[in-house]
Amino acid sequence: MSEAFRQDSTEVFYSSVFDMASDKLSQRFRKFKRKDRKCQAFVKRIITSHLFRVIMISTISLNAFFMVLWTEYEIRYRLFRLFEISEVVFVAIYTCEFFMKIYVDPINHWKDGYNLLDMVILIIIFIPYVLREVKGKNFRYLNIADGLQSLRILKLIPYSKAIRTLLAAEAQIMYTVASVLILFFILLYIFAILGFYLFGVLDRVDMSWGSLDTIFFTLFSLATVEGWTDIQMQLEKHNFIVSRAFTIIFILIASFIFLSVFVGVIIMPTEVSIKKFEQDQMLEICMEEKKQMILKRQREEFNRRMQIQKTETVDKDLSALVEKVKKTPKDTQPVVLGDFGTSLLFTDIYFSILDKQDATVKQLQELYHKTVHVLGLMLTDVAQEKISELEGKIDEK
Repeated sequence: MSEAFRQDSTEVFYSSVFDMASDKLSQRFRKFKRKDRKCQAFVKRIITSHLFRVIMISTISLNAFFMVLWTEYEIRYRLFRLFEISEVVFVAIYTCEFFMKIYVDPINHWKDGYNLLDMVILIIIFIPYVLREVKGKNFRYLNIADGLQSLRILKLIPYSKAIRTLLAAEAQIMYTVASVLILFFILLYIFAILGFYLFGVLDRVDMSWGSLDTIFFTLFSLATVEGWTDIQMQLEKHNFIVSRAFTIIFILIASFIFLSVFVGVIIMPTEVSIKKFEQDQMLEICMEEKKQMILKRQREEFNRRMQIQKTETVDKDLSALVEKVKKTPKDTQPVVLGDFGTSLLFTDIYFSILDKQDATVKQLQELYHKTVHVLGLMLTDVAQEKISELEGKIDEK
């Protein structure tokens, strides 16, 4: 009991220590403010621009095309220097892309799985160079590292929304596909054991049914309906009575049922994802068209209002200037005061308002005196209660 308690206490202690350390690190990162905001925003605009996307897609496609040309000996011999220079350029572009993305967001960059895929591909790109420097050009497994360079084409996935949609659909059906494969393996296992006891024990000449590994391969050939007639003819040469029933039943179950179900499980979610992707594209196109129409209408409305405002201001200025010139009195004309403040009506209204203001001030003063009187009575009552409490305590003592 004591050891278990100590173990639990140590686990709690270590977890609390790690939690405190992570909290402190997160607080430090939150308090940390970058001083290169402008440069970060500039680099972010570059990597999110359409031109950068086109450049990266073109670079990856050209690199894949050069790798295809590299497999031809004559072309590789003639354009060896071009291939070397292009390889350096491609690796430099991939490295710059990787570090630019990390520079923009060094923390959230690793939360995206496609960014992790880019990092893995970049590591694979540098493996042959490291092996040539460490192990030499005649290293035994160097050809495997060179063959893995074909994975560079996977860098197209983050730049293609359609491919990402298909991968998301495939990821959603992985559990169903695994279940179908397990059922298919169980079917192969059942028919492999059955075939071994039906044909393998008695078959000493043809080794297609003599061991489980060869039986699995034979059954897989039957499931794909590839060369099943040759397999059946070999069984009929040994006069196996149940061979035809065995072959027909297995092909019906494996090929026409399991493979059809497997294909349907893959195709149906993929079609749904493709339709969703097409709907999203149509929605984006419609939204962009509506946005452009709204902007166009706003520009037209703004230009129309500006034109109207210009004409109105010109007309108003001219008319106001003419009226002002007309109303300007001459030196010989008498001036009549038409101000509202000098009229009898204004004086009468003003005095009545002053009377109402005086009456309001008088009512407020009376209310103030009443409030003060009530507060005074409350204070006297409180003082009397305290005096009575003190007298009661004195009498008790």
